[in-house]
Amino acid sequence: MTITVGDKLPEGKLLRVGAGGPEAVDTADLAKGRVALFGVPGAFTGTCTNAHMPSFVRNADAFRDKGVDRIVCITVNDPFVADAWAKATGADTARIEVLADADGSVTRALGLNFDAPPAGLHGRCKRFAALLKDGVFEAVEVEDSPGQCTVSAGEALLEKV
Repeated sequence: MTITVGDKLPEGKLLRVGAGGPEAVDTADLAKGRVALFGVPGAFTGTCTNAHMPSFVRNADAFRDKGVDRIVCITVNDPFVADAWAKATGADTARIEVLADADGSVTRALGLNFDAPPAGLHGRCKRFAALLKDGVFEAVEVEDSPGQCTVSAGEALLEKV
């Protein structure tokens, strides 16, 4: 079942690259304050790299000006790919956290997993954007197609803050 407004962020573990290598990030850590959360089908894929991430990078300061404490992207990739993608897109300098859902467990718990075998995508995350306040979804927008970036773009989510 797909997450909806009023649902709580499910429990789970994501990964990031720390000073000593991969380190776990508990989703409970994302349940504090206001968080802009968005998910992408895959780092370094076309729409994710050329539209979705840039829409959050260029609006990062505007989110913070409106009281958003953290901007977090989840991707079903390993933490090394997520880290390289953050650096390649400027997400790191915009202070957008790119967290890896390496086994897809958080994506499945959100009800946002999909497969697109012709594109080589298995167990990936549907493109979405959401606002959380203390771990509860205040707004959720999910794209109908993984190649679209309209309702989940940074500008669209910023209007809901």
